Parts: sequence; C-alpha cells; structure tokens
Amino acid sequence: MKTYIYEGGLRIVAKSGVGSAILHQKNMLKQAEIEEAESWREADIVHINTVFPDSVIAASLAKLQGKKVVYYGHSTMEDFRNSFIGSNRVAPFFKKWIRFCYSLGDLVITPTEYSKGLLESYGIQKKIYAVSNGVDTEFFKSENHEEEKKMLHEKYSIPAGRKIVVSAGHLIQRKGILDFLELAKMMPDVTFIWFGGGNDSLVTQEVKEAVKNKSENVIFAGFVEASELKNAYRGADAFAFFSYEETEGIVVLEALACEVPVILRDIPVYKGWIEDQVQAYKVHNLEEYKNQLMHIFENNQEQLLKNARELAKNRSIKAAGERLKVVYRLADTFVVKSSHRKFFYRSVRKRKYNL
Repeated sequence: MKTYIYEGGLRIVAKSGVGSAILHQKNMLKQAEIEEAESWREADIVHINTVFPDSVIAASLAKLQGKKVVYYGHSTMEDFRNSFIGSNRVAPFFKKWIRFCYSLGDLVITPTEYSKGLLESYGIQKKIYAVSNGVDTEFFKSENHEEEKKMLHEKYSIPAGRKIVVSAGHLIQRKGILDFLELAKMMPDVTFIWFGGGNDSLVTQEVKEAVKNKSENVIFAGFVEASELKNAYRGADAFAFFSYEETEGIVVLEALACEVPVILRDIPVYKGWIEDQVQAYKVHNLEEYKNQLMHIFENNQEQLLKNARELAKNRSIKAAGERLKVVYRLADTFVVKSSHRKFFYRSVRKRKYNL
C-alpha cells in the first residue's frame, strides 16, 4: 500500500496550518511504516490537501486511474469567514466549492469530530473520519524552562522577571488579533509576542489600524521557523490563543506538548478532548483571559502541564499515523472503467501536473 502526498499549491499554504499538516502527514507515514510513493504512478492512494483548481485535476486523474483518493478536509466555511477582505461575502460560495472538492475523495479525513460534524452537515456523501493533524512530541517538548525563559528574554530584549505571553497565527480577525492587542493594553506590565503574519493586501483595514496603534508591550515577531517558535513556547509564561474558529489548531497542540500553560477561547472545536482547568484554561472574554493569566502567574501549574503533555502524546504524529493506517483499511476500493481512463488521458496528455 503506497501513498503519494500531492504537494500542488504547497508554496501558497506553506506558512499555514495546511502546510504544516502536509509535512506532518509525511512524518505520519514514516512512523506508521506506510510506504510513501515518490510519484503518483506507483501509488495506491493519493492524498489531496488543498482546494485549488489543480487539486481537482489531481483528484480526478487519480480516480480515473483506479487509485484511492483521500481528501483532507482542512477548511470549512466557518473558518473561512473573517479571514481577509471580502471573505464573509465569498464564504457561501466557498462552502459549495469545498463540498465539490471533498466529494472527489473516496473518503474524507478532517482533524476533529467537530469539523467532521460540520462537513457532514454540508451534505457530503462520503465517509468522513476524524484524524488529528498530530504534533511532533519529540521536537516540541520542554527541557529546561528557566534556561529557555532566559533565552527568550535575551532574544527580544525583555527585562528579566517580566512575564511573557505568546500567541500565534495569521493577522486576521478570526485568529483574534484584535482581542490580543486589546488584552495587551489591559496588562501593560506583561509583554505580548505574536508569531505569524499574512498578506498585507488581504488584511482588513481594521486590523491594519489596530496593529499600527499597538501598545508598547506588544512585539510582532513575524513568521519564524519551527525551532524558533518552539523556543518561544518553552520560554513563555503562557500561551494565549484567541481564535474564534478552528478545525483543530496545530499551534495549540505544539504549546500543549511544550508544557506551557495554555489559555483558549471556549469554542466548540475543543469540546470532548480539552477539558477546562485540566489540560488548559477555557475562557469567554478578555476579562477572563486577564484573570486566568494572573492565576497562571501566581500559582503552580505542574499538574496542568503534565496533563497537557499527556494529551499531546495522545495526538502525536505517531498516534495519528496509526489512526491513519486504520482509516486506510476502511477505504472502499475504487475501480475506473478503462474507456473512461483512456478518454481522460487523451484530454490531459499535453499538460503537466505535479501529481
């Protein structure tokens, strides 16, 4: 059973959760001892992760050759909203488009039971399975918190003893950037660092204005490599995630794995696997964010951090790979009539697709 992970559009999504998920999948295959094909020709299964037009071609070609297509449902209409200029107006059309794309798969995989429920509500007539994006728990882990904290303070020239709160994501309203900036104003004695960026031409004017008028205790670190983000998790006093909608939240898994106290907005995606005050703190408004941060700063979090690490292990890349292997065994065989296959070959023989 050989699997090929289609990488069309990877450059576009490389700095997003989808880009991370593609890299995670490659690691999943390796850890679950599933052979990864070097080209589509030798593959039995083709993974599709994006919803660009070339992905539709890739999925169609694979199916017409009798291969199984696993479509990853990373995106929903709900997490498309409040993303960039005009996204709310386009959202209903985006829903129709992703429903079409995902329906090209012989089965659909999505990160959580929550996102599975959303896709099922779209009327997608395919089997949908929840498989975590996974987290590399061997890479994302804390080794010496005091030393890591010292390094983070030195990196960003922050006085020793000053508390640091980190967050991560694109500079979009859905990720809660406006709340992040407002909370920073409410806590001037704490340094807030935001990792991640975005395409300036797509950022709303409201976000641009808020970023421009940020308080002095806010640092925008931009997009950084995984190693630097790991060091930020490990050296911070807390990780605060402000997102209003997620299909899972890879950065949340990374922070949990690094054993930094995590504060999350209490949204449906975390229901059933992250318990309030057990692995993380769930809050509803800025006042609760502030209160929980003060609680974290003033109280020992040893048990919460142990629980967080254990949760991350349960959603490790290795564990996700084993779950993926089970899903493969459940996949229905898909056979294409030779006449259809020949017709398709004739129609695309002069084109080149990175499948």
